[in-house]
Amino acid sequence: MKKHYPWLFFDADGTLFDYNRAEATAFRKAFELLQIPFEDHYLGVYQQINRGLWQALERHEITPAVLRVRRFEQLLEVLQLRGSADDLNITYVEQLGLCTDLMDGAFEVLQSLDKSSRIVIVTNGLESVQRSRLAHSTIQGFVSAIIISEEVGAAKPHPAFFDAAFARTGSPPKDDVLIIGDSLSSDMQGAVDYGIDSCWYNPTGEGKPEGLRSLTYEIRHLREILEIIE
Repeated sequence: MKKHYPWLFFDADGTLFDYNRAEATAFRKAFELLQIPFEDHYLGVYQQINRGLWQALERHEITPAVLRVRRFEQLLEVLQLRGSADDLNITYVEQLGLCTDLMDGAFEVLQSLDKSSRIVIVTNGLESVQRSRLAHSTIQGFVSAIIISEEVGAAKPHPAFFDAAFARTGSPPKDDVLIIGDSLSSDMQGAVDYGIDSCWYNPTGEGKPEGLRSLTYEIRHLREILEIIE
């Protein structure tokens, strides 16, 4: 049975925006612009370092400002490359903000949902990247608000992030809100802890962990949302 949600909170990276493609493009371009020798395996090394630091951010162990530069400091050290971590950060972030590739079906889904629901982006991404990317994207006109962890001072899944998101959207009833995202640790855990309905976007068919058996919905393709929401 379909349910109407007046408010739809969408994660950005990996849910609406094709982050994997954007990351690879921006990473290679940053090395190219700074004239630092590049090899294909560098991206995998960076992704491992970056993933660990984002997990630390979710645990509130580091700040976004620290994350921005530390990932490149560690990368240059591991790869034994000469270069400036600050310059790499600045150039990479600039390039990432220009990458607006969407996940398959994202435009069509938002176009349909925009007719009956308010669409909000809720993201742990960096402010400069997310605002630039949204401003250059084809989905900008469907988005009522964007809540960014760097701006509100708290990251998903922390309740303070959701407090800020609800405050900035007029404090709707929790029953009126559905969060859609690909991350179990930030989007889904945050939804369960905060007491709002959740839709796990799981395109790879990953197994659901024991601690998150109570998720409201699970989809493999974004278009399946239209079968859930009226």
